Amino acid sequence: MFNIGILGCGNIAATMAKTVNDTEGVRLYAVAAREKEKADNFKAVWNAEKSYGSYEELLADSNVNLVYIATITSLHKEHMMAALNAGKPVLCEKSFTVNRKEAEEVFALAKKKNLFAAEAIWTRYMPVRDLIDSIIDSNTIGKVTTISANLGYTISTKPRIERPELGGGVMLDISVYPINFALMATKDSRIIQQSGICVKNAYGADIKETMNMVDENGVMISLFADGTTLSDRRGIIYGTNGRIEVDNVNNPSKVEVFTFNGREVNKKEEHILSHHSTGFEYELMEAVEAIKENRIESRSMSWDKTLEVLSIMDSFRSSWKVRLGSEES
Repeated sequence: MFNIGILGCGNIAATMAKTVNDTEGVRLYAVAAREKEKADNFKAVWNAEKSYGSYEELLADSNVNLVYIATITSLHKEHMMAALNAGKPVLCEKSFTVNRKEAEEVFALAKKKNLFAAEAIWTRYMPVRDLIDSIIDSNTIGKVTTISANLGYTISTKPRIERPELGGGVMLDISVYPINFALMATKDSRIIQQSGICVKNAYGADIKETMNMVDENGVMISLFADGTTLSDRRGIIYGTNGRIEVDNVNNPSKVEVFTFNGREVNKKEEHILSHHSTGFEYELMEAVEAIKENRIESRSMSWDKTLEVLSIMDSFRSSWKVRLGSEES
C-alpha cells in the first residue's frame, strides 16, 4: 500500500483526503497541522492512521511515501524544501510557489535529491485535456486563432486571498486556471506579448484582473479573473473552421464543438464529463506512478510548464507592482 501524508488540514486537504480514500492502491496514512487537536479531528473525519501536531513530525515518519502539501501559498516553498530534505517526494497544491525563483530552488533540490516534485493543478491531469487536444489535432475547428476564458469566485475577503504576505490575490489562486487553460490549448507555445490591468484591495493584493497575451504562432488570448463575483467560468477556443466551448475552465463537465459553414454555425458534438472521485485522483495516481517508476517529473505538469506559468504570472504582477509572500517591497 502506498502511504500518503498531508500537510495542512483545510478544505483543499479534505478534498485530497476523500480522493485518497476513494482510490485503490493508496492509503491516507498521516495528516499534520500546527495544532494537534486540528490534526486529530481531521484524522477522525477522514480515517487517517496517524495525526501529528507539527509538519516536522510527519516528515520524519519513514512510512510516508508521498507528501501532499495543502498549506497557504506563501509557505509552499518552505514546506516542499523541508519535505525534500527529509527524503520525501512532494505533490504541491497550486500555485506551486509565489514566484518562479522559488520554484527553481525547489526543483534544483528535487533534482539533487532525485525526488519527485510536481504542481497539483488538477486541470493539467484531467482526461478532458486529452479530449480537447484530440479535437484540435483532428482539425475539426481548423487552426486555433483566439482563446478566451474567465474565472470568478466570491473569495476576495478570505485572508489567504486578501493578504499579500500570505501569497494572496487572485493571480495565484484563480488566474492560474484560465492561464493554464489557454496554454494547454496552444500546446504550451511560447508567449511573446502580454499586457493587462488589475484592481487591488486595500492591502495591495490583486482582486480582479484582465490579461491579454499573444503566442509565437499569433494566437490571441483574452482572460479575466475576479475574486468579487461568480463568473460563468467559460473557456472558448476559436479556430478558422469552428470553436470548442468548455463550460468551466476550473472543472470542466461539458465540452461542445461547433463548426462554421459560412455564417451558419452547426453543433457537431457534445461531451459530458465526470470524475470517479473528486477530480484529484488523476494527479494523485500520476504522482504515485512516477515515484514507482523513479521519475522525478510529472508528464502532465513538467517542471518547465510550472516555470512558464509562474513566469507569466510574475510578469503581470511586476507590471502592476503586486508583491506577495516574502518578495521585497
